[in-house]
Amino acid sequence: MKMYLLSLAAGLLVGAIYALLNVRSPAPPVIALLGLMGILLGEQAVPLVKRVFVAREPVTVSWVKAQCGEHVFGELPGNATVKPREPGEAA
Repeated sequence: MKMYLLSLAAGLLVGAIYALLNVRSPAPPVIALLGLMGILLGEQAVPLVKRVFVAREPVTVSWVKAQCGEHVFGELPGNATVKPREPGEAA
């Protein structure tokens, strides 16, 4: 979550600098970003509909997380477990 907040803060800072310099942002308009979100969600709708209406299987939270979550949101930050190094192992 921290990375998302840092990314947002960096974006706000760059936006403020652009405004101070009277430069137009090269970022796509909001309508284009909404279209991209629709593409991502639409890709996930087909497997969901197939599961419910074709396979007649229930849609569980774990299935949605496993099948849709990572594709839509990417790999979310978390507490990665770090394997301790063996003595003499290079960093």
